[in-house]
Amino acid sequence: MKTQQYEIGMVGLGVMGRNLLLNMADHGHSVAGYDKDVAKVAALRKEAENLNIRGAESLPEFLDLLRVPRAVMMLIPAGAPVDAVIHDLLPHLAHGDLIIDGGNSHFTDTDLRARMLAERGIQFLGVGVSGGEHGARHGPSIMPGGSREAYERVRPIFEAIAAKVNDEPCVAWLGPGSAGHYVKMVHNGIEYGLMRLIAEIYDFMKRGLGFTDAQTHSVFDRWNQEELNSYLVEITANIFSRIDEKTGQRLIDVILDEAGQKGTGMWASQDAMDLQVPLPTIDVAVAMRNLSGYKDEREEAARVLHRPLSHCEGDRLKFIGQMRSALYAGMIITYAQGMALLTVASVKREYHLNLETIARVWRGGCIIRAAFLEDIRAAFQARCELPNLLLDPNISNKVMEHQENLRSLVCAASQLGIPVPGLMVSLGYLDAYRSAWMPANLIQAQRDYFGSHTYERVDAKGVFHTRWSPE
Repeated sequence: MKTQQYEIGMVGLGVMGRNLLLNMADHGHSVAGYDKDVAKVAALRKEAENLNIRGAESLPEFLDLLRVPRAVMMLIPAGAPVDAVIHDLLPHLAHGDLIIDGGNSHFTDTDLRARMLAERGIQFLGVGVSGGEHGARHGPSIMPGGSREAYERVRPIFEAIAAKVNDEPCVAWLGPGSAGHYVKMVHNGIEYGLMRLIAEIYDFMKRGLGFTDAQTHSVFDRWNQEELNSYLVEITANIFSRIDEKTGQRLIDVILDEAGQKGTGMWASQDAMDLQVPLPTIDVAVAMRNLSGYKDEREEAARVLHRPLSHCEGDRLKFIGQMRSALYAGMIITYAQGMALLTVASVKREYHLNLETIARVWRGGCIIRAAFLEDIRAAFQARCELPNLLLDPNISNKVMEHQENLRSLVCAASQLGIPVPGLMVSLGYLDAYRSAWMPANLIQAQRDYFGSHTYERVDAKGVFHTRWSPE
């Protein structure tokens, strides 16, 4: 057996790791894989019979297959499993070797690991990978962060396996340290927001308009051919046409109305609060996933807080137009919130992000890919330091063109008692962001009244305090 001939190794041969490894081999790269589960190693060997792939059943065997200096990628669950694999790898690694974490690690963990490994002379990249099983196999969006020098070592591989849009690979070095994992976290936060908005439109169709699954499929399928063209709208249309093999019903109707989460959307909300960047649509998306888990309480509340639900009266075609328009506006506002967080984090976290590059990387392969990303890319090309997408002339015109339909739909849903908090807070964010005056002066006065926190004035510099009560 010839040793040290494989370009890169993969630890973790689950769905993502195995498919990414096969993708690399498809593009002419020699790769090795390792997993503690020998059944996964055997499955890889069977699937890769005609490819330049080797599967190893032990860590020493695996590392002996790799060229020196070694490049080892991990695609395993975030958290303790990543630290465990690094711990197992370290005794076998040498100065100049490279570890790549391709999972959804929290950016603070990535920074800690990078510093620890640097002290030992080991290079480290934190890489966000989006696209699910299909993307991993046929072309994901890849978001690397860390040492630019380390990225150059694997750039040819990443560019080969990434999704392509107009022959441009959907991968680029994004910045130092944990920049890649931070961008992936925000990507997932936007994903949470978009999914919430789509779910609310589905709810309005189902309970407000009495649409069948076939009608819902038809509407979403048509929308995907228009300005709402995106991966999430596309798969939503497909979902409503799928038949359950067990019952013969539409599959969507036998799926429980509880949605899980792995935490990345919550992480985006948490860090946005630390950086004082408002992400209300993403915050609500996280909260509503949490609320969906209270199934028993919701069923009890449906009895205790009962209010009859009636269908909308009026022209269905008009409502379909309003829903399309409201969803489009809400999606733009969600992207704006996520990009605003990246803008602030770029400075505060010293990532020096290029947001036009990020929009380019997201155009293909990833879960939030959409035709609208071309508008986002153009906005940052025109003004690289744009603080918020809603300030771009082209994008602001699109939002203002659709805002009245967003208002109308929110009003209609409110009258019916159909919960659309994502659409509501998206509209609230829009109205608050475009308010030259806000009632925060009252909040200043209240804080000074009960806590002597002082306030600022419009007619003088400095801070002031008033004795509001003689007591």
